[in-house]
Amino acid sequence: MAIRNIVKDGDPVLRKICRSVISFDEKLATLIDDMLDTMYEANGVGLAAPQVGILRRICVIDVGNGPIELVNPAIISEEGEQIGDEGCLSIPGQSGLVKRPLRVKVKAQDRNGKTFEVSGEGLLARAFCHEIDHLNGILYKDKVIRG
Repeated sequence: MAIRNIVKDGDPVLRKICRSVISFDEKLATLIDDMLDTMYEANGVGLAAPQVGILRRICVIDVGNGPIELVNPAIISEEGEQIGDEGCLSIPGQSGLVKRPLRVKVKAQDRNGKTFEVSGEGLLARAFCHEIDHLNGILYKDKVIRG
């Protein structure tokens, strides 16, 4: 496992739409492991593949309850509303208030290709939205309602 370089704001890779993962192999497992190591090393709660220069629909999240690995994730339902402060490992030293759903349900695949659903509320819902936005070329700063 390795620590990868985190791409910073201004790099065009952060604005591209990621392609779906179709090969569930050792290369994918290594990337996910590296992303987790990189996220933990940077003291983050989430990291998306474009943040390490890979244009694939992969993200990892850990808000304190253990790692969640999402391959080809999609939000399938959302409810409620929350406004909270967000930052990003690709935009160090900055943050802003962003409106997000209070609860979301995500459908994704694991590193072996098995489909599953996971729900989150509060910070976890925010992290799901933030990381999935990265896979669509969207940064939290695009949604800031107050800096």
